[in-house]
Amino acid sequence: MARDLDNVDRGILYMLQRDARNTTSGDIADKTGVSASTIRNRIDQLEDDGIIKGYHPDIDYESANLPLHLMFVITAPPKQRGEVVEQLLNVQGVVDVREMITGRRNIRVEVVGRDTKDVVRITDAIHDLGVEVDSSEVMKQRKVQPFNHFYFSEAAEEMNEQDGDDEDE
Repeated sequence: MARDLDNVDRGILYMLQRDARNTTSGDIADKTGVSASTIRNRIDQLEDDGIIKGYHPDIDYESANLPLHLMFVITAPPKQRGEVVEQLLNVQGVVDVREMITGRRNIRVEVVGRDTKDVVRITDAIHDLGVEVDSSEVMKQRKVQPFNHFYFSEAAEEMNEQDGDDEDE
């Protein structure tokens, strides 16, 4: 169930999105102006409410000997989309699946592999699901940033200060 977030919640989400591994409750407390124990309680509540769904590593697949990184755009029949998404998650090499609401080109599938043999195996597995592959593209890079809705006031002030420091150089 959706709930309103206050400035402390937004601060927690923003800072965890930036670097969850190296951000302590004390760091967040310093930025939000509340105690570290309040931050820990709030994080527990955000997890219990399903707002924070996990903490995931950012993997450099190429460094992990998986140099081929592709994005498939596929079309699945609307009434079968959910089932197709679940089946795609079982294909070895699939690392991310995104389901669109309507229309053609309604599923995006991110895959990784070591070589052409892996890509052919994954492509065949996708075709075996009875879906249409609209396109497949080799990915160069993927960038992710914190959603600016969680950009709480203290972070905005910090960014403005950094911008001012950059201009002085």
